[in-house]
Amino acid sequence: MPTIARDVLFFATSLVVAVLLLSMSNTTTPRHRPKGESARRTVKLYTGIEIPLVGLGTWKSKPGEVKRAVEHAIDVGYRHIDCAYIYGNEREIGEAFKTKIGTTIERKDIFVTSKLWNTRHHPDDVRPSLQESLDRLQLDYIDLYLIHWPTGFERGEALFPRNEDGTVRYDTTHYMDTWREMEKLVDDGLVKHIGLSNFNARQTREVHEKSRIKPAVLQCESHPYLTQARLVDVCRELNVVFEAYSPLGSPDRPWAKPGEPALLLDPKLDAVAKKYGKSPAQVLIRYQIERDLVVLPKSVTPSRIEENFQVWDFELSDEDLATVESFDRNWRACLPKIKNAKGEEVPRDVAHPYYPFGDPF
Repeated sequence: MPTIARDVLFFATSLVVAVLLLSMSNTTTPRHRPKGESARRTVKLYTGIEIPLVGLGTWKSKPGEVKRAVEHAIDVGYRHIDCAYIYGNEREIGEAFKTKIGTTIERKDIFVTSKLWNTRHHPDDVRPSLQESLDRLQLDYIDLYLIHWPTGFERGEALFPRNEDGTVRYDTTHYMDTWREMEKLVDDGLVKHIGLSNFNARQTREVHEKSRIKPAVLQCESHPYLTQARLVDVCRELNVVFEAYSPLGSPDRPWAKPGEPALLLDPKLDAVAKKYGKSPAQVLIRYQIERDLVVLPKSVTPSRIEENFQVWDFELSDEDLATVESFDRNWRACLPKIKNAKGEEVPRDVAHPYYPFGDPF
């Protein structure tokens, strides 16, 4: 074959390959559930047990409000309630469970999560802490028990033990020592599954590799401004279900400042929502469902509790999923901070040896 003809053929072949690759890249979306499954409401844990995709978050739900919120959520159809020792409202949630379990629902029909707080990482504190949560929630077992953060605080009654300069006093119990005690809770039937919260990919891999009972879940902040795509990929590789907290960008976080990103007010998100006749919040929840991730919107307002659950009658197109995914700016709404000696705001636990957010993901 003459040189010119060979060069033309090579150029044409390369052009076809490039076009095909470009076409493939343009159709890649974050969708991880087959189209046509808009009404599927659960995802399987590695044990084969199904966990509801939409749960009610209870962080920042005040006493006097949370009981009614949980009761209303159960009436609406929620079958997943996300709790934690540090939220300070488990006793009231337990009153809601007492009202509903055995009347409108059975215990087996509702999935309950709680979390081990940072001051209880010492192995001797794990079981007593769980028992406190069980007593408050008026339950015999918890479906999922998470280590809330990899960063332990000093043991004691103070939930945030501090030095005179305002910094937190730490405990350096390794999370693997905590995890081994968590495994015993499963052995004894007090907990069905155990998992992690706010761990990075490296830490999650370590627990997965060194554990006897594998983590079933990793719960972290996730929304279109913080998609956590690489961390989600690691979870899929390990067969760990990813749960997204603060999926609406936590607009009611106590430390919010003027000028910070406001996800729910993003005009591009509003444009997508209008296409489906849905609210921005519903699109944000549906975005995580399309990724086959568990999503935990929080509200105590009855109408919003209902709205946040009305997400089973539509699917986002690949184009709109890609649009929402493009909002990513690696911005955390939920990053605890303190002021240093210079008066500058810095991440509260950056000095802790197990601080999770120093890694890229």
